[in-house]
Amino acid sequence: MTATAPAIQVHGLEKSYRKLHVLRGVDFDVERGSIFALLGSNGAGKTTAVKILSTLLKADAGTATVNGFDVAAQPAKVRESISLTGQFAAVDEILTGRENIVLAARLRHLRNSGPVADELLERFGLADAAKRKVATYSGGMRRRLDIAMSLVGDPPVIFLDEPTTGLDPQARIEVWNSVTDLAGKGTTVLLTTQYLDEAEHLADRIAILHEGRIIVNGTLDELRRLLPPAKAEYVEKQPTLEEIFLAITGDRQ
Repeated sequence: MTATAPAIQVHGLEKSYRKLHVLRGVDFDVERGSIFALLGSNGAGKTTAVKILSTLLKADAGTATVNGFDVAAQPAKVRESISLTGQFAAVDEILTGRENIVLAARLRHLRNSGPVADELLERFGLADAAKRKVATYSGGMRRRLDIAMSLVGDPPVIFLDEPTTGLDPQARIEVWNSVTDLAGKGTTVLLTTQYLDEAEHLADRIAILHEGRIIVNGTLDELRRLLPPAKAEYVEKQPTLEEIFLAITGDRQ
């Protein structure tokens, strides 16, 4: 395994539940330190693919490697290399933010759990809320804490399965900033989403999963070139609803 080899390699992945064919031969690679968006509607197979890559589910056919380890033959090595954040924040509301990260560090058998927690809280803008119970956190804060907990132990690959589901526009941008920061520090991110703007904003490459198959895979510019060239028109640009919301609420990140 070389340092330049893809962090994730998927070839011919198939998965069925009785007569329901969820994955029908999925292929894609994810380069190290990049953000790869797996885009698709509900039921397209995004979560199933993530479960197979994170060793929670076995494929019916095909191969997949994560950080150079085969997900079927070397599941323990894969689990040591990854972290998975699901669609809903897996945080303990009774504990404080700091206690949640310390608990995660102890579960990973890290000796310096306190300093690890403090560094991650600072990195994700939660230091001021470190001693508050998570029950008092906003949705965006909970999701940022969830992502911070997933980084305990510095896993080289992180799976984010629809990380902004149910969040308001301001909280979504908080999460987007955190994801961008992850990749900037060298973490490989596989992001599943059904939000087109999320993939457009974050991803280095975008793959569209439709009816169990990858129907297109490329950069945003490559995907744009699949359509006819845009016609030049002179129109007054109106602000988007998101821009209006953020301007009114005072958040201009």
